[in-house]
Amino acid sequence: MAYLEMINITKQFPDVLANDRISFGVEKGSVHALLGENGAGKSTLMNILYGLVEPDEGEIRVGGERIRISSPKDALDAGIGMVHQEFMLIPALSVVENVVLGVDDGKGPLLDLKSAEGQIRDLASRYSFKIDPRAKVADLSVGEQQRIEILKALFRGAKILVLDEPTAVLTPQETRELFGIIRTLSEQQHTVIFISHKLNEVMEVSDRVTVLRDGRVVATLSTSETNPHQLARLMVGREVTFETSKKQMAPGPVMLEVKDLVVNDRRGLRAVAGVSLDVRAGEILGIAGVDGNGQTELVEAVTGLRSAESGRIMMLGRDSTGASVRSLVESGMAHVPASRGQMGLILDMCLYENLILETYYKPPFSRGIFLDQAKVLEHARQLIDQYDIRTPNEEMRVRLLSGGNQQKVILARELSRTPKVLIAMHPTRGLDVGATEYVHSQMVAERERGCAVLLISVELEEIMDLSDRIAVMYEGRIVGIMDRREADIEEIGLLMAGSKRKAG
Repeated sequence: MAYLEMINITKQFPDVLANDRISFGVEKGSVHALLGENGAGKSTLMNILYGLVEPDEGEIRVGGERIRISSPKDALDAGIGMVHQEFMLIPALSVVENVVLGVDDGKGPLLDLKSAEGQIRDLASRYSFKIDPRAKVADLSVGEQQRIEILKALFRGAKILVLDEPTAVLTPQETRELFGIIRTLSEQQHTVIFISHKLNEVMEVSDRVTVLRDGRVVATLSTSETNPHQLARLMVGREVTFETSKKQMAPGPVMLEVKDLVVNDRRGLRAVAGVSLDVRAGEILGIAGVDGNGQTELVEAVTGLRSAESGRIMMLGRDSTGASVRSLVESGMAHVPASRGQMGLILDMCLYENLILETYYKPPFSRGIFLDQAKVLEHARQLIDQYDIRTPNEEMRVRLLSGGNQQKVILARELSRTPKVLIAMHPTRGLDVGATEYVHSQMVAERERGCAVLLISVELEEIMDLSDRIAVMYEGRIVGIMDRREADIEEIGLLMAGSKRKAG
């Protein structure tokens, strides 16, 4: 019998039936993966379990007892904790202060931090966490901050732990450490629900897997009795290609050249330390590296979002160092930013408005100071059809679209301008296998059209699959450039860790 049961859960939002009579059960002490495309209903189901969303129908049982969950407090009282993709920590506070924040210890208004620190050390020791309770959160790595979120849940008595896309922001080393923690939790009879788009991770860490599609359960399987291809087919409803097919291309002229570029981060510290590279027409240059090694600042400098301290950027044969974003866009640059919500889209604007953010002031969309609404809507309908954006209509607020469809909106806007240079940073972060396959096919199509593509990704498989040449970035420098046909994953891993240097 399942320890946790969600029975006939139904949730209808104004424009979508998110959960359609879903029944979902998890055994005690197991790691149960929850899979599905963006928009399949995973997050809604887990938000119902954690008390962030009220279901229209259905019931929840823990240990055979029916419970009502109307808030996260109710969930925690029932032994259910959740670690979200976006951590809910206060950087200026210490680990122990973050963990006890909001906890009523029954001793009045003053918290006993010394006692709490001892409890946290005991918890960390029991689950093999390496964490200093007195450390400031601002000084910790992303992986360490995630461990604090897990500790927060355990400190509050969670026996069921929901991990929502827990590896999306982790390095490969941090991912391995997290999997070790998950195994320890399972061995100590904690129940873990693991939400992920990464099929290899699901195969490695879970005991069972439930697949959702269009708000319904399509299968629940033992992980040992399935494989990534079957899971992908269940998720998407068709066969999914894991390797992107590319034509052999003879690279054309240099379209983007960076020479001795130096860029500081927002704190004024050196982030890019003398980077030189070039990208040719008809090729994809992939930049591999652990996040936080200067990739963000490099991309912001190239796309006009950050000033360079020194060095030169040449785009399409012209010096574009310090050029404005609009002038770069008008010259033929397209940019798929790392963050859909913060930089790629205006979430509270509707779809058709987001599709003309860079061209609204030009014909055929502009008639003097007014928009030609008919032309704007026609343009939106064409791109919705061409890029298979799943939306009820072109007036849908972008915030209400799934992550995969939001990414399609960005691609439609950027690629419909037929760019000569495409800068794409983490273009498939947080996307399911179907959406990832689509994004990859679009990038390869741009390459084959003759566009110069600069791809920045922390996903080594993505870099290996798409790139013609691979550069590795470490501590603000390019430490190696190699032809994809000569690239070795082990060697790239050593370069990413700063263990060796390779001439390009």
